[in-house]
Amino acid sequence: MMRNWRNPKGMTTIEIDGRAPDASELWDRVSSYGHFTAMQVRGGKARGVALHLQRLEAANLEAFAVGLDAERVRALVRHALGDTQDASLRVYIFETPTEPTTLVTVKPPGEMATPQRLRSARYQRPVAHIKHVTTDQGLYRQQAQRDGCADALLTGEHGIVSETTSANIGFFDGSGVVWPDAPLLRGITMQLLERMLPEAGVPTRRATVSLADISSFQGAFLTNARGIAAVSSVDDMILPDRTAPMKLHDAYASVPWDTI
Repeated sequence: MMRNWRNPKGMTTIEIDGRAPDASELWDRVSSYGHFTAMQVRGGKARGVALHLQRLEAANLEAFAVGLDAERVRALVRHALGDTQDASLRVYIFETPTEPTTLVTVKPPGEMATPQRLRSARYQRPVAHIKHVTTDQGLYRQQAQRDGCADALLTGEHGIVSETTSANIGFFDGSGVVWPDAPLLRGITMQLLERMLPEAGVPTRRATVSLADISSFQGAFLTNARGIAAVSSVDDMILPDRTAPMKLHDAYASVPWDTI
């Protein structure tokens, strides 16, 4: 039986369809195909809840050809949280012989370390627009970390930049933010910033970015569920320390926290 994390630090709550699984059931689920979304919870709320549910529904339709009961997912998340107010939370949906099953994990809250060094790697996630669990990206993250870097920057043919193994990357070109135009997952934090930055006077656009282009930018940053982090270097390229303008953080701070 999995141990529940409620009060003791470092423990994890894992529930499948609202109940604690036994070891064999847990193995059956995590070894099958699935997709997920990840969020930070503060005060029992999360940013972009509607976007998280839209992500799960779209992936469900594409992967399993079934819809999503959004209210059931909300109820399962609330049940797994219990009286926990601050947490790192993930919602997985896995295939089964009958219908998809929902697994929720609750861990202690976290923030993204900053700044981060990146090591480029020639790899693109299959079906990159889905946040699925079937991928070899962890290998490249481990290799980057062995080299003293935080993560791997995934690239395609001709060094075209897409994303890291765990985050979106954005660049500053002097007038606004440039997101890579390549196969990638449109992260929830990225989507929220795309909405909020223009209102803060920071235009955003998408463009093809190669490794050779990075040195021409004024800086870079990463975004994922844990927040925003500056990028200090990519391979041997040292990036200018202009990767954390107040408008970027102010725009993200202005995103409301939604009731789950």
